[in-house]
Amino acid sequence: MKTWFSILALEVAVFGFAWGGDLEPAIQKGVEFLIEDQNENGSWGSPRQTKGLNIYAPVPGAHHAFRGAVTAMAVSALIESGLADEEGAARESVEKGRDFLLENLPKVRRATADAIYNVWTHGYGIQALVHLHERASSDEEKARIVEVINGQVDRLVRYESVDGGWGYYDFRAGTARPSSSSISFTTATILVAFHEAKEIPGVNIPDEVVDRAVAAINRQRKPDHSYMYGEYLKARPLYGINRPGGSLGRSQACNYALRIWGDETVTNGVMEEWLDRLGERNGWLDIGRKRPVPHEAWFQVAGYFYYYGHYYAARCLEFLPEEEKQPFEEMLVGILTELQEKDGSWWDFPFYSYHQAYGTAFAVMTLARCRQS
Repeated sequence: MKTWFSILALEVAVFGFAWGGDLEPAIQKGVEFLIEDQNENGSWGSPRQTKGLNIYAPVPGAHHAFRGAVTAMAVSALIESGLADEEGAARESVEKGRDFLLENLPKVRRATADAIYNVWTHGYGIQALVHLHERASSDEEKARIVEVINGQVDRLVRYESVDGGWGYYDFRAGTARPSSSSISFTTATILVAFHEAKEIPGVNIPDEVVDRAVAAINRQRKPDHSYMYGEYLKARPLYGINRPGGSLGRSQACNYALRIWGDETVTNGVMEEWLDRLGERNGWLDIGRKRPVPHEAWFQVAGYFYYYGHYYAARCLEFLPEEEKQPFEEMLVGILTELQEKDGSWWDFPFYSYHQAYGTAFAVMTLARCRQS
């Protein structure tokens, strides 16, 4: 560990990261940004802020999906921050977000035959609904939340790839059940949501769908626990995006998803190795941050992997003993507190006006998990 620290300390110096950032003020500023950034109808984000190059987003369905997913993430972040536990602006923001989600999540659909961004909405929507179920004050409210969760699960069953797991494009046949390739990190994201929801009475997570999703991730797993971007690249295992540097922002999510669903080969040692790599090679991942073109950085890294990868890295800490996870908590806090914008937000990829909300949500949830007990 001393060797690891000496190496990482050098990289911290080179790339400008600092140890021991002030965690609580960063969370507070992030929460304040989310409260201020919330739309009047309780949602976050919009398609209003455009640029010369935009992600393919057929209207209106793609933006319904983006807005639903980002709203769910923001609600989860406000709750996980702990600042919505008491009366005040954060709680009011959660309540407005809750009302929006309960009304609008059931309406989110596949945008077109080829754009299936709604799978992200259903996944992060389930996570937010699980949080809201824990806070619900009446049996009627809990029953309504369970109903919406089951609706989101049903959508994910409906849009499961023919190969198992989930992708977010279908550029093959555009079939009712998508002929899309399973994407490793999309599938991992949804498996995490399923795992969080499965213990709620009345929620039905189909075992066979989980089994197919786990198998899809395993088909994309390489011996070093790097993961292919998608199953469509299985014939190109040494393609840049499939190598460890390209997998740096998604190995944590895939490792975590497999571990929580019972894969004993994803040991604490594997978790620590990829946490080490995230620290030691953070500069490579950071090179893609804020670039406007997806996958234009080294190893075809896209900017939107940055805060996603750190969030699931923090999830991996759940399995480590206290004395082993503390250095990684300090690493994550040091990295994220240095990257917070002056307005309290974090963002890694220019994405209409959704990017600050989702980046801030990921960062707040990451930091909240780094609070040392």
